[in-house]
Amino acid sequence: MAATTILSRTVGCFFFLVLASFSASSLALTNAEVEYISRRQLLNFGNGDIPDDFEIVVDPKLKFANDRQKKAFVALHAWKEAIYSDPKKTTANWVGTDVCSYNGVFCDHALDDPKSWVVAGIDLNQADIAGHLPVEIGLLTDVAVIHLNSNRICGIVPISINKLKLLYELDLSNNRFVGPFPEIVLELNLKYLDLRFNDFEGKLPPALFDKNIDVINLNNNRFESELPENFGNSSASLIVLANNKFSGCVPASISTGRMADSLEELLMLNNDFSGCLPEEITHLKSVTLFDMQSNKLTGDLPAGLEYMKNVQSIVLSDNMFSGKVPYNLCTLPGLKNLSLANNFFDQEDEACVPPRDGIEINDSGNCLVGRPGQRSESECQKVLSTPVDCSKTGCRKPQEAAPPTLTPEPNAPTPVAETEDSGESPEPYNPPIYLPPAPGQEPPAIQPESPLPLSPEPISIVPSAAPISETPEVPIPSAPEGEGPALAPEVPFFTPDAPESSPPSLAPEPESTPETPESSTPTFDDQTGTPPLPPEGSMTLSPTSEPPESTSPPPFADVKIPPNLGYIYASPPPPIFKGY
Repeated sequence: MAATTILSRTVGCFFFLVLASFSASSLALTNAEVEYISRRQLLNFGNGDIPDDFEIVVDPKLKFANDRQKKAFVALHAWKEAIYSDPKKTTANWVGTDVCSYNGVFCDHALDDPKSWVVAGIDLNQADIAGHLPVEIGLLTDVAVIHLNSNRICGIVPISINKLKLLYELDLSNNRFVGPFPEIVLELNLKYLDLRFNDFEGKLPPALFDKNIDVINLNNNRFESELPENFGNSSASLIVLANNKFSGCVPASISTGRMADSLEELLMLNNDFSGCLPEEITHLKSVTLFDMQSNKLTGDLPAGLEYMKNVQSIVLSDNMFSGKVPYNLCTLPGLKNLSLANNFFDQEDEACVPPRDGIEINDSGNCLVGRPGQRSESECQKVLSTPVDCSKTGCRKPQEAAPPTLTPEPNAPTPVAETEDSGESPEPYNPPIYLPPAPGQEPPAIQPESPLPLSPEPISIVPSAAPISETPEVPIPSAPEGEGPALAPEVPFFTPDAPESSPPSLAPEPESTPETPESSTPTFDDQTGTPPLPPEGSMTLSPTSEPPESTSPPPFADVKIPPNLGYIYASPPPPIFKGY
């Protein structure tokens, strides 16, 4: 059954590549060629893993610099056999034993053996190669970077990729990979994971957000599910989930885990998220870009937006928000762009209109009286006539009700029934203690003590736990005549001013991750939403066949990746698509 599924997916993938090859190049594959390559992929794939008894067999006449280059030779030649369309002839020079001279292959000193020169990176970005990933990719155990952006690679990610224990960046974006989220990559210590513009589908595994991944790009796939409850555990600085079919609530855990301190950009546009935004988003004190446009979000905006001190762009357009645009949203110190278009807001604070210099606000398509480009009265009435109670949508915690006010009983002691003298003291009676009168109200005069009057009625005797001489006198004022007891004054409710700094996070300290320069985190263009192409020469590896003279790297235990590798996320965005 599994083999049949792989074959069906493979055949479908190769038919897509045949169609693509008509438009991309003049080298079209015949049906016989497609059938042959599909059968070869199925036969070579097996279960997608390298068996424990796998033997490295090469022509004994071939001489290699070391055994690691010999393993890389086997892997790269298996990869070349899996490529059946290479219009730019990128792999044309993948011949001979000098693997460090191959196009797109980069070598460096081995971490555990500075004298060994090994394959440390693969960069085939925009090579327009058609094919699949071979199982032998698991032999490239010294590789720290694999960039395959903008090719025509299809099929599934082989299990053997989990043997690349040094892999730091994995970019499979803008290809034709299929199947569920490739959970096998979560067995690696990745910092950069880019699966954009593929055909992955289904749910996201919760383990994704427990990993120490700095960048997670999943946009433009076919994922459809609710986000896992541990979403806020992620330590990523950039998460892009745009253009999928995610649904349900934005998890309230967004601020209870590591995300509150680490997240800088969150893009969840063009999905099916619904309900109200949780108030926990206001604890994202490091976020600069928050984009939730084109979802099905409703209700008012959360209170406490003033805590998002670093935010520069908030995009909430094309939802079902209503209520008032709060003052503290338009006065955020770093805000530059606020898009509220095509919602049902009916009130807007004067701080938003006109906005201060340097802020662009789009409030068109709402229900704001006196503002241009608003919805019709009938359209607004249809939605606003049924207010949304966010505490009942299940996405925002209901506010805790104030505890009930306790009303003290009148100051009248209850008579105690006469009992026979048994030598034991009766149970004590605790009279109510009344609170002092409200401010400005004259306290009642305290009458001097007087002997108890003679009365035939029973007298309540309250025993004291200590002698009377040792008990401090506590004046207990009584209520004015004809009125009830004096109650505590009502404490007025004060709303504090916006704090000068963000509230303390409740999240635990994130685990330390390798320091990445500021330029390493992809930033999105305001118009197209795609990160800019890296400057030429951003890859510092040298595809030379001879090891250069250099000093030995630091000890193996003190480094995470090979020198000059993984410090810059060099993969460019898909060049033919607009948007994120």
